[in-house]
Amino acid sequence: MFSPITKFAFALTFVSGLALVAVPSNASPINSTLIARSNTGDGTFYAPGMGACGITNSASDLIAAMAEATFDSYPGATGNPNNNPICNKKVQATYQGKSVTVTITDRCAGCAGQFDLDFSPAAFDQLADESVGRIQGMTWDYV
Repeated sequence: MFSPITKFAFALTFVSGLALVAVPSNASPINSTLIARSNTGDGTFYAPGMGACGITNSASDLIAAMAEATFDSYPGATGNPNNNPICNKKVQATYQGKSVTVTITDRCAGCAGQFDLDFSPAAFDQLADESVGRIQGMTWDYV
């Protein structure tokens, strides 16, 4: 039923928890910066409204604006930010043991770091008190 290679791959997957994937030798390289398992940057908050994705949000929505360096270089991005594939992607941000899952609906032109996020007040409040203003060393992952 299974070839010897398939049996070996299955056994290796079962024993080690690793998956083996065949990739053609002519496959395009993956942009590891954009799919890194964990990204580290600063977190701030802003008053949301109509965002770069063409979505209107309020301060109570769990959303964030992605740093323009990442927003603009996301695979498939074009000159029209409303059509950027990063729009509506979810990320989980973590800071000092607290986490929040947010939806990307905007582009943060004021974010200095490539992996900075600008949160709605409701999302920021789940990570830190607004009186802090800026959180440094926040990590986030795509979910």
